[in-house]
Amino acid sequence: MENKALQSHDVWDAPTRLFHWTNFVCFLALAAIGTVILYGKPLGVSSDGKVLLKTIHVWFGYIFTVNLVLRIAWMFVGNQYARRFALLPFRKGYWTEFLAYLRGFSRSDVRPYLGHNPVARAIVSLLIIMLVIQALTGLVLAGTDIYYPPFGHWIAAWIAAPGSDPSSIVPYDKTGVDPVSWEAMRSFRSPFITVHYWGFYALLAAAITHIAGVVAVELRERSSIVSAMIAGRKVLDQQPVDCPDIGK
Repeated sequence: MENKALQSHDVWDAPTRLFHWTNFVCFLALAAIGTVILYGKPLGVSSDGKVLLKTIHVWFGYIFTVNLVLRIAWMFVGNQYARRFALLPFRKGYWTEFLAYLRGFSRSDVRPYLGHNPVARAIVSLLIIMLVIQALTGLVLAGTDIYYPPFGHWIAAWIAAPGSDPSSIVPYDKTGVDPVSWEAMRSFRSPFITVHYWGFYALLAAAITHIAGVVAVELRERSSIVSAMIAGRKVLDQQPVDCPDIGK
């Protein structure tokens, strides 16, 4: 196939790019702080230091969660490449398109996409599910560990000893805490820790896969995929598969 002249295409709108890089920064911060918290004992982190780290972790978690909610909402109001039909594998004929893309990719004969290609849509869908699970479990842990919103007040009221003010309960101090309720709360918390813990490693693996996929697509499609997430435009030498319209 003869390549056409280079053409510049508007792809990612400003909010989509902002959501992407905010998520990237939050993920790095949460991963780094979470790792220090996890290995706090061998690193010599004190109880006060651990509370501080968890507080910072929770605030980054709030930004991460709000950003994720806004990105999901943007699937319904963003431009055609940011919307759910371009992002998720729900369009009619998706699996046919998916297999055709894989065959072309294996032969180094694949046309570029302006938005996400079929394989990327599957990966992005998985990532969104994993991010939602990580955000929800993190909010529960914020409440059970350092009594932060949205569940912290309810947790504190649950474990408070009779006659104790729930607002007086502080992390790593069992003053005013009912021992039986405390143990029940810790049992309730346990599965959320497990999911959050393994979810981190799963997300780490998915992030590495995502980066590897970006590199592979950049080499095969020559679709300026990285610069497009910065400038919002792709410069292509072929007619993209998904131009000009995607289902709305």
